[in-house]
Amino acid sequence: MQADKQLSTEIDANVPTAARMYDFYLGGKDNYAADREAVGELDKVVPSTRRLALNNRRFLQRVVRVLAQDYGIRQFLDHGSGLPTQDNVHQVAQRIAPESRVVYVDNDPMVLVHGRALLDQNDQTAVIHADMRATDEIFSHPETQRLIDFSQPVAVLFNSVFHCIPDSDTDGPRAVVRRVTERLAPGSYAVMCQLVSEDAEVRKFVTDFMDQATQGHWGRVREPKDVEALFEGMDILEPGLVEVSDWRPDTEVAPRQLSDEWIEFGGLGRLR
Repeated sequence: MQADKQLSTEIDANVPTAARMYDFYLGGKDNYAADREAVGELDKVVPSTRRLALNNRRFLQRVVRVLAQDYGIRQFLDHGSGLPTQDNVHQVAQRIAPESRVVYVDNDPMVLVHGRALLDQNDQTAVIHADMRATDEIFSHPETQRLIDFSQPVAVLFNSVFHCIPDSDTDGPRAVVRRVTERLAPGSYAVMCQLVSEDAEVRKFVTDFMDQATQGHWGRVREPKDVEALFEGMDILEPGLVEVSDWRPDTEVAPRQLSDEWIEFGGLGRLR
């Protein structure tokens, strides 16, 4: 059974969300005091998180550029896209190929409001309000149907989102990936990464803290082996699954994740 509860369209400024906390780390303005307070508490235990967020954003921009430039991908379905910031997926892809089409999916009503305002003048891009686990709803949505031809290769993005959902046989990360990829044409791609830690105490603290802060809208910090399992049956492209600042860096002096309290771990897979 997929996630099918009715999503709220009201913005609650008193409850932090991962999207708004991420926005704050990236230097954005679409966040509230509750988000900033949660960030402050989180940083006491994992002070590398701002650098982690920035490196994750740079990874997203690099992998989209590679997909568009090197692999000729012109269709992108971005699950859990978060708040719009600079150099979003459509901007990176459309700089290389103006005909590129992008569908953003997020369950945060603030993302819907700001995303639609940003994309009003871009008819090759859409934002839909849905839970990333609601695969049937996402694939059948009129905007998805308008923009994405699933008989052709598509890049599906799950960038730094799976830690936001709990494990489940029907709606956990592995089930979601399986539901999505079985609908894609051979030669499609999957971008996946999430927060991981080898330190059991860090995993427990962050998982408990974020679960409480977001009032249950959280999954867990996992281990690298959990991310590796998501790519089962795919060809993992070079350089493999890595801490994301090590994924095809633009230069040898590109910013790297220097601390290892927790990292963003993942990469790019191609469907056979």
